[in-house]
Amino acid sequence: MNLLFISLGCDKNLVDTEKMLGILGSEGYCFVDDETDADVIVINTCCFIGDAKEESVNTILDMARYKKEGKLKALIVTGCLAQRYKNEIIEEIPEVDAVLGTTSYEEIAEAVKKALGGEHLLSFENIDAPVSEKTKRLVTTGGHYAFLKIAEGCDKRCTYCIIPYLRGRYRSVPMEQLVKEAEELAQKGVKELILVAQETTLYGKDLYGEKKLPELLKRLCGVSGIEWIRLQYCYPEEITDELIATIREEEKICHYLDIPIQHASDAVLKRMGRRTNNREIRDLIAKLRREIPDIALRTTFISGFPGETAEDHEILMDFVDEMEFERLGVFAYSPEEDTPAYSFEDQVPDEVKEERRAEIMELQQDIAFEKSENMTGCVLEVMIEGKVADENAYVGRTYMDSPNVDGLIFVNTAIPLMSGDFVRVRVTGALDYDLIGEVEDEFTE
Repeated sequence: MNLLFISLGCDKNLVDTEKMLGILGSEGYCFVDDETDADVIVINTCCFIGDAKEESVNTILDMARYKKEGKLKALIVTGCLAQRYKNEIIEEIPEVDAVLGTTSYEEIAEAVKKALGGEHLLSFENIDAPVSEKTKRLVTTGGHYAFLKIAEGCDKRCTYCIIPYLRGRYRSVPMEQLVKEAEELAQKGVKELILVAQETTLYGKDLYGEKKLPELLKRLCGVSGIEWIRLQYCYPEEITDELIATIREEEKICHYLDIPIQHASDAVLKRMGRRTNNREIRDLIAKLRREIPDIALRTTFISGFPGETAEDHEILMDFVDEMEFERLGVFAYSPEEDTPAYSFEDQVPDEVKEERRAEIMELQQDIAFEKSENMTGCVLEVMIEGKVADENAYVGRTYMDSPNVDGLIFVNTAIPLMSGDFVRVRVTGALDYDLIGEVEDEFTE
């Protein structure tokens, strides 16, 4: 039986996908990558912002037609869109045979069996249910890196965010379970662990009564075969001196931190329900750069939040100009039903949101290019991602680059390399967001 799995949205969703693939693989399904060959299609959806919602709906509709045009026998929808719009999916897309909520993915094998037998399955467990104990996954990221989801849900309740309503309260994965999962991934050849959650910095508070991310990191650093550990989604107000010291002292932890800041105007931050202000964020960034001089900081902002004035936008522009983040992304505000911000007055017109987003990204492009140029002559450890076709060159990432969101380094060498190899590379040039370099010497393997 041929099965196609489509995973949309964030890397946290991808982990759920990989665990569902692990469940289905143990049931003997064959996986294909062409919808015309599929007997079963599973779509793990996203609806974080309007564009993601639209992509999910369009994907379901595109795949639904194979019920008539192809050999498709069962169409199953899981994930955030399924959780949020289950009734609409059931009523408006009759081709869908099963709908599973965000805490129901362990039912995927049962859903497929029932769908193939002509039955429908709707499974929606309590969104605050304990996290799954499943650790075995079918890694889809190429084998040399993998995401490790350390918690589910969120308690922050930012006024623009729908996630707590879809993923529930914050629930940490027990530390022993995470270490076991990391060991299993390492045995499969994974060399880089990327820790993700809606918020990684609160890890352990619910289970152990205090934040345990530093301890978890130290435990993971002890896993044989893991070379890099990368931290994402660290809320600024939760970054402690202990965490900073752990990043600085543990050799396997990349000097890279993803900190979603969202804005720099105190007035906007307050309306967002964020728990930091401009001064506190500036102080944190100064401390991080003082304690870890080579740290690469990534952040995200929202342009055009309700009530954002031209003055608020200028405050954000000045902040970006002064802070000179190594990596930065901007989303135009997306009004989401059932969130407080959806009903706020002074909604910003779409064209203004986009103009402001473009202005920030244009400024960041200049900053990023200057930083890249300043890297010329530096020698960096690089993880090889793949080979450039018909050239003596490879594509890789430095400690400053998370996959799929940051830049790359193009490595010129006649030395045969494999994906997952680590080499020392001297930077010889720069593009807008990418680097060019030559192998200095073999670092490992």
